[in-house]
Amino acid sequence: MKKQTIFIQGMHCRSCEILLEDGIKDIPGVRAVSVSHTKGAAEISYKGHLDINKVQAVVEESGYSCGESKNAPLISTRKEDWNQLSMVAMVVIGLYFIGRWLGIFNIGGFASSNYSSLPVVFLVGLTAGVSTCMALVGGLVLGASARFAKQKPLATPWEKFTPHIFFTIGRIIAFFILGGIIGWVGSILQLSLTVTGLFTVLVGLSMLILGAQLIDVFPRLSGWQFVLPKSISRFLGIGSHKQAKYSHKSSMILGGLTFFLPCGFTQAMQLFAMSTGNPISGALTMGIFALGTAPGLLSVGGLTSVIKRNQSKYFFKFAGLVVLALAVFNISIGLRLVGFDGSVLGSSTGVRGKTVNVPNAQVTGDVQVVRMTQSARGYSPSTFTVKKGVTVRWIVTSTDPYTCASSLVSKKLNIRQALKEGENIIEFTPTETGKIAFSCSMGMYSGSFNVVN
Repeated sequence: MKKQTIFIQGMHCRSCEILLEDGIKDIPGVRAVSVSHTKGAAEISYKGHLDINKVQAVVEESGYSCGESKNAPLISTRKEDWNQLSMVAMVVIGLYFIGRWLGIFNIGGFASSNYSSLPVVFLVGLTAGVSTCMALVGGLVLGASARFAKQKPLATPWEKFTPHIFFTIGRIIAFFILGGIIGWVGSILQLSLTVTGLFTVLVGLSMLILGAQLIDVFPRLSGWQFVLPKSISRFLGIGSHKQAKYSHKSSMILGGLTFFLPCGFTQAMQLFAMSTGNPISGALTMGIFALGTAPGLLSVGGLTSVIKRNQSKYFFKFAGLVVLALAVFNISIGLRLVGFDGSVLGSSTGVRGKTVNVPNAQVTGDVQVVRMTQSARGYSPSTFTVKKGVTVRWIVTSTDPYTCASSLVSKKLNIRQALKEGENIIEFTPTETGKIAFSCSMGMYSGSFNVVN
């Protein structure tokens, strides 16, 4: 068996590789072909004589040319790429508005506030799996599954679906184990808001690059890969430092690490597991919750398993746009948790409650009292005006505990509290004028105190 490398110009994505491989395989004598758009080359294994003229003809008929590739442009100049992206973008926008009209994005409001039984925990997991958990974790699942499908376009639907099964298994096992640990040691594993925010921003940035690669209009980004140190690569089961390929172990570890993502439902369950003070109860709570999220997350990954090859270019652009949207969502959340004002982000991802006729605090003796209601859809009212130097008694009535908005945080006030059903009283004394922001742990629902003299 002989081998020869042919350099090819003009390739920019995995679809280019498939097109060329299919054409070159039909040339007499060719036994195997491996085309890499990142290297700009085709490695051909053949017996007997290889007709270079026929190889060149196939390359040119496919819209490419032979010769060493120059540096890929940052932005594609192919009209076809932008036409496809425009069509897919209209579909994504249309689906978004349909989802809003149907109230799909408010599905968290159906969560139960009674967690006395594990079946209810499972139902909450089902809700989270198609709402906030899908928003955070689904972006990783969708991006990873689409990337796997691009790397292995000839894989069977089952082979393409296998990574998601291991991702989910790793997630359930990690939630079970870590749930037992936090049930035993309490809040020792609770991350600070700053660390959680920075972690979320990093996740968002990685998703941003992944989404940009999937939409296939930034050729220079197609060759970018996240390369791990050799020691970590070996631990994750990646045999070669140059070949950051998929392994079942790395997929399971990635699923396990989602335990630390700031999903409001997840954190509510973590707090509930901590409150049990029992490792078995904590493990069962978190494990069953993760099991409940599995159908929603598996449905996202499973989409890539049934996409046909001639539909793949549209699906990858669709997946890329969704991943980009979720990346912006995650970055906005992370910046809010780190302490950046949501107004910097324009409308931002934060959802504010009623702000019309903003109530001032009611002064009772030496204390100014403010009242707020927390439901599954946020805080109402969400904006208050209070006086500097006077103790504030913040009475929060929770009507939907253990939903996303029930995890109340404020970096300036150093508050991180899981609201219980009924009245929750928080007291603080503002020492300077300005704005004191608060939000849920995901940054989706927010509000503020305006401190005046």
